[in-house]
Amino acid sequence: MKILPAILFVFLFLNHADAQPDDNNPGISKSIFVPVEKIILYTLGDRNIPIKILQYGDAKNIICINVHDNEVTSVKAAKSILEETGGTLIKIENNYQRIIRFRLRGVFYSFDPNRMFSRTGIEQTLHDNSKINKDAIAEVEKFALRILQLIPDSASCIIALHNNTEEAFSIKSYLPGHDKQFDAKAVYADSLQDVDDIILTTDSLLYQKMADNHYNSIWQDNDNAKRDGSLSIFCGERKRRYINIETQHGKVEQYREMLEKLLGILGEENKIPPPSVEGF
Repeated sequence: MKILPAILFVFLFLNHADAQPDDNNPGISKSIFVPVEKIILYTLGDRNIPIKILQYGDAKNIICINVHDNEVTSVKAAKSILEETGGTLIKIENNYQRIIRFRLRGVFYSFDPNRMFSRTGIEQTLHDNSKINKDAIAEVEKFALRILQLIPDSASCIIALHNNTEEAFSIKSYLPGHDKQFDAKAVYADSLQDVDDIILTTDSLLYQKMADNHYNSIWQDNDNAKRDGSLSIFCGERKRRYINIETQHGKVEQYREMLEKLLGILGEENKIPPPSVEGF
């Protein structure tokens, strides 16, 4: 597939770790990674959409990705964690809006960037948000491919950064009798957790480990879940390890806690061969 040319601007900072006091261990300094920042301006119709890549340290196995620019809580929390652990953050800049809007040959089109990872998803999201046109479908498809090309093969886990609003999307959505019940192979709902604070993963072991730590957890049914063009479905179809961490807007500390727990689990796994997606 041919990709439209994109203009590349790179802003470099020294990629080193500054020593900062550790509040948990007085008298001991901890390392803070200063990110290398790169911005790709991707031409989509009449727009140049910035794709920001932040590299913290040298670690290339943990990839965080944020496609909804209005979900700032997840990004704020992730940045604060990656400063300590290292890793990569890929982020679509869209003026703090969820839906991306562009004009092609004088006609405006709109789409959800977490529904662009399949032709079916693109057609549906264009239909839901504006109108369908074969040229617009092709434009969005090329944009999705460019985002996917930025995820390195070295990624052992793709971590999607999302936020939600009060019970609009929650663990309840996947319980029997609700609209997404058939998208899940297994669901753990913790009675002490806010229903809006969830993880959704393509991987059975990550599901089990996060559930064991009493977080609301969903193991996606990679074979039967609705083909909606989301990144989770794309990864599930290809047996790629993916996890979405999601809290309500504003809950930075809760997000930090969940992401820290996940990275701790992944760090422990680096000592043993990586598990398969369908190992549970």
